[in-house]
Amino acid sequence: MSSAFTETAGFGVNQASPVIAYGPMTIPVPGRAVDLQIKVSVPEAGEELPVIVLSHGNGPSNFVSSLHGYGPVAHFWAAHGFVVIQPTHLDSMTLGLREADSFEAPLYWRTRVEDVRTILDHLDRIESTVPGLSGRIDRSRIAAVGHSMGGHTVGMLCGSTVTDPVNGSQVYLPDQRIKAGVLLGAPGLGEDLAPYATEHWPILRTTRFDRMTTPALVVTSDEDTNTYFSERKDWRADAYRLGPGRKSLLWLYEAGHSFGGISTYDAAETTDENPERVAALRALVWAYLRSELYPDDKSWNEAVTMLQSMDTPWGRTETKP
Repeated sequence: MSSAFTETAGFGVNQASPVIAYGPMTIPVPGRAVDLQIKVSVPEAGEELPVIVLSHGNGPSNFVSSLHGYGPVAHFWAAHGFVVIQPTHLDSMTLGLREADSFEAPLYWRTRVEDVRTILDHLDRIESTVPGLSGRIDRSRIAAVGHSMGGHTVGMLCGSTVTDPVNGSQVYLPDQRIKAGVLLGAPGLGEDLAPYATEHWPILRTTRFDRMTTPALVVTSDEDTNTYFSERKDWRADAYRLGPGRKSLLWLYEAGHSFGGISTYDAAETTDENPERVAALRALVWAYLRSELYPDDKSWNEAVTMLQSMDTPWGRTETKP
């Protein structure tokens, strides 16, 4: 495998820049169980930089579910022109709060959304604190990317809903500052949730996408299935299928829930370790966000064409207006 393929996956990604990573940075949040800690990764060069807020999953590893995870994608997107901000949500294994006496535990589904809002509310503070970042953020070009439960968080920021277990009301928390979302292996429609997941994570049973209007890329795969969550093979594509408005789907072939290893370098939980697949996914997500945040940018169309022209393509795409 060539270093060039590992870096760009052949999808026309721009030249990489050295990355400055700063963390942990703490944002005090009144009423939160602990203050919010974040990591910020910034390209050394460039001005008017777009932003990705990257929401981690609820997986079993000690540090993946925190600001320390997702290095293979976070570093790549920062090296190619994005400010990448990673929160440690309250469900992180590093905090030990999954068994807390809270109606939100163990997933902290609402607080996760509030964490991203807090980050966006404090961009001035982030910009002035991170060395070399002052004056370089483009606040009009903000995206949210999330994996697994992080994908559920991004879905809610884009307009998907759940039902409040306390009062039965519909919880609708879109953030208009987010111009595009990327849902990587996110939970699908709640009514098709399997009994096991319904028992352990009942909030997922209420997930709906009929109000998720923000443009989004939904990523799933052939092997991203788990009967503990749903019997349907295409369950994790529901945000694309059911969400109104402009949506794109990236369906990767032969990939599992970690898509080759996006959650960390050489992770034991990566059942389908494949660095080339990771390279393809992160390049395709980069291309999508470039085109969604910059309407004249043709990176996504070009990447889709390249994907289709491969002798052995990594996957397929669909788009609906």
